[in-house]
Amino acid sequence: MEKVKDLEIEENSSADKILRKMKDSGGFQAPHLSLAVDILEKMIKEENCVKFLSFPADIISTGARGIIKEMVKRKWFDIIITTCGTLDHDIARSFKDYYQGSFLMDDKELHKAGIHRLGNVLIPKESYGEIIEEKMRIWLNEIYSEKKDLSTYEFCWEIGKRLKEDSILYWAWKNQIPVIVPGITDGAVGYQIWQFWQDHKDFNVNVWKDEQYLSDTIWNAKKSGALVIGGGISKHHVIWWNQFKGGLDYAVYITTATELDGSLSGAQTREAISWGKIKEEAKQVNVFAEVTIVLPFIYVSLLKRLKQG
Repeated sequence: MEKVKDLEIEENSSADKILRKMKDSGGFQAPHLSLAVDILEKMIKEENCVKFLSFPADIISTGARGIIKEMVKRKWFDIIITTCGTLDHDIARSFKDYYQGSFLMDDKELHKAGIHRLGNVLIPKESYGEIIEEKMRIWLNEIYSEKKDLSTYEFCWEIGKRLKEDSILYWAWKNQIPVIVPGITDGAVGYQIWQFWQDHKDFNVNVWKDEQYLSDTIWNAKKSGALVIGGGISKHHVIWWNQFKGGLDYAVYITTATELDGSLSGAQTREAISWGKIKEEAKQVNVFAEVTIVLPFIYVSLLKRLKQG
């Protein structure tokens, strides 16, 4: 058995140095977080490994958007799978501001003031639905004039090339990293697509093209790995497709959800092993933490290890 070692942290210790030491602290989630960075480092450095990143939309309303953007800019991942709300927030925040609030604010008063609350993030109506509708009406007409049948990742690239460099979708387009949105209708952007389709029935955001792309990629992949943030459809779409190559070779889950209700969001890596979605011998770990707290430390540690700082 390995001894539990006290953490000894010097005044000038780097985040990477602290994370490395946490591996030996033996205390609850600390070694898991340390192991997660080790696994991600190996995964990103692994040649012939298809690297997935999945996350739910809510974190894009926070400062974590900047970290996701930098990961995409640095090409750490080959495929992103997310939800429609990611498009919503990435577009909205490219043009308007969100604000800091509190979980305990009076939601009735916020509603009267025309302000939405997402946790402790405040989103004025003009910073969300109104700006998304304004931009999408213009962009959909432009896209329609050039293409009438495109996958969700091609659609995301069309949006990305119309955004600024501070957005996730811009760098996904710039680096030609597919952003796949299986639930494309479930959000403000999806609603605008549906509205546009009412008068343009030959316009098709074709999810089958996404599935064909994933199929071709998975069946030809020698290895695969994933950083899975949160749960839901974006998590399941990653592990679902990877079962067809015998499972993920690397898997890092970051979640606050519990497995006790049988939910996919709470399901741990060991459950995915039973389905063949993660290999029995895979390098894998579950980190039980709120991602906006731990993602900055994971990112800065990887920057140092990958020598891209």
